[in-house]
Amino acid sequence: MKTNKLILLKHIKGAPGLRLLGLGPYMRPCKGLTKLQNLFNQNAQWAQNRSIPDLRNCLSKSDVIISLWIDNKIVGFGRALSDGIFRSVLWDIVIDQHYQGKGYGKVIVNSLLESKNIKKTKKIYLMTTNKKDFYTQLDFEEVNSQKLLIKLRKF
Repeated sequence: MKTNKLILLKHIKGAPGLRLLGLGPYMRPCKGLTKLQNLFNQNAQWAQNRSIPDLRNCLSKSDVIISLWIDNKIVGFGRALSDGIFRSVLWDIVIDQHYQGKGYGKVIVNSLLESKNIKKTKKIYLMTTNKKDFYTQLDFEEVNSQKLLIKLRKF
Protein backbone atom coordinates (compact mmCIF):
# COMPACT_ATOMS: atom_id res chain seq x y z
CA MET A 1 0.00 0.00 0.00
CA LYS A 2 1.50 3.35 -1.08
CA THR A 3 1.22 6.22 1.39
CA ASN A 4 3.51 8.85 -0.19
CA LYS A 5 4.62 9.66 3.35
CA LEU A 6 8.00 11.35 3.72
CA ILE A 7 10.25 9.30 6.01
CA LEU A 8 13.51 10.66 7.46
CA LEU A 9 15.94 7.94 8.57
CA LYS A 10 18.71 8.87 10.98
CA HIS A 11 20.94 5.85 10.65
CA ILE A 12 23.22 4.77 13.46
CA LYS A 13 26.95 5.25 12.90
CA GLY A 14 28.07 3.23 9.90
CA ALA A 15 24.45 2.57 8.80
CA PRO A 16 24.71 -1.23 9.18
CA GLY A 17 21.05 -1.80 8.27
CA LEU A 18 21.38 0.06 4.99
CA ARG A 19 24.98 -0.97 4.35
CA LEU A 20 24.77 -4.70 5.09
CA LEU A 21 21.11 -5.63 4.72
CA GLY A 22 19.76 -3.02 2.29
CA LEU A 23 17.12 -1.94 4.80
CA GLY A 24 14.93 1.05 4.14
CA PRO A 25 11.99 2.55 6.01
CA TYR A 26 10.52 0.53 8.87
CA MET A 27 13.60 -1.74 8.79
CA ARG A 28 12.27 -3.53 5.73
CA PRO A 29 14.58 -4.99 3.07
CA CYS A 30 14.29 -2.91 -0.09
CA LYS A 31 17.70 -3.12 -1.81
CA GLY A 32 18.49 0.22 -0.18
CA LEU A 33 22.16 0.28 -1.12
CA THR A 34 21.33 -0.28 -4.79
CA LYS A 35 18.73 2.47 -4.53
CA LEU A 36 21.35 4.79 -3.02
CA GLN A 37 23.72 3.96 -5.88
CA ASN A 38 20.95 4.80 -8.37
CA LEU A 39 20.19 8.08 -6.57
CA PHE A 40 23.83 9.11 -7.03
CA ASN A 41 24.04 7.92 -10.63
CA GLN A 42 20.87 9.74 -11.67
CA ASN A 43 21.28 12.96 -9.69
CA ALA A 44 24.92 13.72 -8.90
CA GLN A 45 27.51 14.11 -11.64
CA TRP A 46 30.25 14.06 -8.98
CA ALA A 47 29.12 10.67 -7.63
CA GLN A 48 28.75 8.67 -10.81
CA ASN A 49 29.54 4.97 -10.90
CA ARG A 50 30.30 4.41 -7.24
CA SER A 51 30.45 0.68 -6.69
CA ILE A 52 28.40 -1.10 -4.04
CA PRO A 53 31.58 -2.22 -2.18
CA ASP A 54 32.85 1.39 -2.16
CA LEU A 55 29.49 2.66 -0.90
CA ARG A 56 29.54 0.04 1.86
CA ASN A 57 33.04 1.11 2.84
CA CYS A 58 32.31 4.86 2.93
CA LEU A 59 29.13 4.32 4.94
CA SER A 60 30.95 2.11 7.43
CA LYS A 61 33.31 4.98 8.21
CA SER A 62 30.69 7.76 8.32
CA ASP A 63 29.66 9.23 11.66
CA VAL A 64 26.25 10.57 10.64
CA ILE A 65 24.08 9.24 7.82
CA ILE A 66 20.66 10.60 6.88
CA SER A 67 18.36 9.27 4.18
CA LEU A 68 14.99 10.57 3.06
CA TRP A 69 12.39 8.22 1.62
CA ILE A 70 8.93 8.34 0.10
CA ASP A 71 7.55 4.84 0.50
CA ASN A 72 10.41 2.57 -0.67
CA LYS A 73 12.05 5.21 -2.89
CA ILE A 74 15.10 7.04 -1.58
CA VAL A 75 14.73 10.71 -2.53
CA GLY A 76 17.51 12.29 -0.47
CA PHE A 77 20.77 11.48 1.26
CA GLY A 78 23.61 13.07 3.18
CA ARG A 79 26.44 11.98 5.45
CA ALA A 80 29.10 13.57 7.65
CA LEU A 81 32.40 12.90 9.36
CA SER A 82 33.47 14.63 12.54
CA ASP A 83 35.99 14.70 15.37
CA GLY A 84 33.12 15.98 17.52
CA ILE A 85 34.99 19.08 18.71
CA PHE A 86 36.91 21.06 16.10
CA ARG A 87 35.92 19.96 12.60
CA SER A 88 33.09 18.29 10.72
CA VAL A 89 32.63 17.77 7.01
CA LEU A 90 29.32 17.25 5.23
CA TRP A 91 29.47 14.87 2.27
CA ASP A 92 27.32 13.48 -0.51
CA ILE A 93 24.22 15.60 -0.04
CA VAL A 94 21.87 14.83 -2.89
CA ILE A 95 18.15 15.16 -3.57
CA ASP A 96 16.42 13.36 -6.42
CA GLN A 97 15.89 15.91 -9.19
CA HIS A 98 12.13 15.21 -9.18
CA TYR A 99 11.93 16.24 -5.52
CA GLN A 100 14.14 19.34 -5.53
CA GLY A 101 12.64 22.66 -4.52
CA LYS A 102 10.41 21.11 -1.84
CA GLY A 103 12.67 21.82 1.16
CA TYR A 104 14.06 18.28 1.33
CA GLY A 105 17.66 19.46 1.00
CA LYS A 106 17.16 21.69 4.03
CA VAL A 107 15.73 18.74 5.95
CA ILE A 108 18.85 16.66 5.17
CA VAL A 109 21.34 19.44 5.99
CA ASN A 110 19.55 20.50 9.19
CA SER A 111 19.36 16.88 10.35
CA LEU A 112 23.09 16.50 9.81
CA LEU A 113 23.85 19.79 11.59
CA GLU A 114 21.65 18.89 14.59
CA SER A 115 23.12 15.44 15.08
CA LYS A 116 25.05 14.83 18.29
CA ASN A 117 28.37 14.34 16.48
CA ILE A 118 28.14 17.56 14.49
CA LYS A 119 26.27 20.21 16.47
CA LYS A 120 29.11 21.09 18.88
CA THR A 121 31.96 21.29 16.37
CA LYS A 122 33.52 24.70 15.82
CA LYS A 123 33.81 24.52 12.02
CA ILE A 124 31.65 22.63 9.58
CA TYR A 125 33.03 22.27 6.08
CA LEU A 126 31.38 21.31 2.83
CA MET A 127 32.26 21.49 -0.82
CA THR A 128 29.82 22.16 -3.60
CA THR A 129 30.12 22.34 -7.34
CA ASN A 130 27.04 24.36 -8.22
CA LYS A 131 24.79 24.75 -5.15
CA LYS A 132 26.52 27.67 -3.37
CA ASP A 133 23.30 29.71 -3.28
CA PHE A 134 21.45 26.86 -1.57
CA TYR A 135 24.07 26.49 1.17
CA THR A 136 24.40 30.22 1.81
CA GLN A 137 20.66 30.22 2.63
CA LEU A 138 21.57 27.80 5.42
CA ASP A 139 24.22 30.18 6.87
CA PHE A 140 27.25 28.61 5.19
CA GLU A 141 29.72 31.23 4.01
CA GLU A 142 32.07 31.20 1.08
CA VAL A 143 35.61 31.43 2.44
CA ASN A 144 38.28 33.00 0.28
CA SER A 145 40.98 32.97 2.94
CA GLN A 146 41.49 29.20 2.56
CA LYS A 147 42.46 27.23 -0.48
CA LEU A 148 41.10 23.84 -1.40
CA LEU A 149 43.87 21.43 -2.28
CA ILE A 150 43.25 18.00 -3.72
CA LYS A 151 45.52 15.04 -4.30
CA LEU A 152 43.90 12.69 -6.81
CA ARG A 153 44.88 9.05 -6.86
CA LYS A 154 44.17 6.39 -9.41
CA PHE A 155 43.70 2.87 -8.16
